[in-house]
Amino acid sequence: PAEPTLVLRLKFLNDTERLARVRPGDTVGALKRTYFPGQEQQVRLIYQGQLLRDDSQSLAGLNLGHLSVLHCHLSPPSVAPTAPGTPGPRSPAPAALGVGSLALPLFVLLLALLWYLQLQHRHVFTATATTCLAGLTLLVTFVAFAMYRR
Repeated sequence: PAEPTLVLRLKFLNDTERLARVRPGDTVGALKRTYFPGQEQQVRLIYQGQLLRDDSQSLAGLNLGHLSVLHCHLSPPSVAPTAPGTPGPRSPAPAALGVGSLALPLFVLLLALLWYLQLQHRHVFTATATTCLAGLTLLVTFVAFAMYRR
């Protein structure tokens, strides 16, 4: 007699799901090889809060029912360490400069110019204008430290 099949729900972190048809006699490792070929080492299966570590464990031993949910976590592939002198993986290309990445340096440059003008031409700047310039400088300083602190 043919062994009955179970349908399991493989649920991922982004709330997507896949259905898996398995036999109760299949192992956790066989499930990984069938539904995650080439990624067996990166996939982690969790059932009822327990990480399924033993790939030789049968699904029947887990008491899985029809439409039971197995949570799946796919970790990124690990990079093998390289020996000294051998070229390692190339680092990602730096992000293109956009307006957002240039905004803070432009503000700093503008503030420096305004402070230069304030020191060279004091008669043009009122006390209120100088106070506003000082406040704006403090604000830009806090923003700069907050952005580059990460």
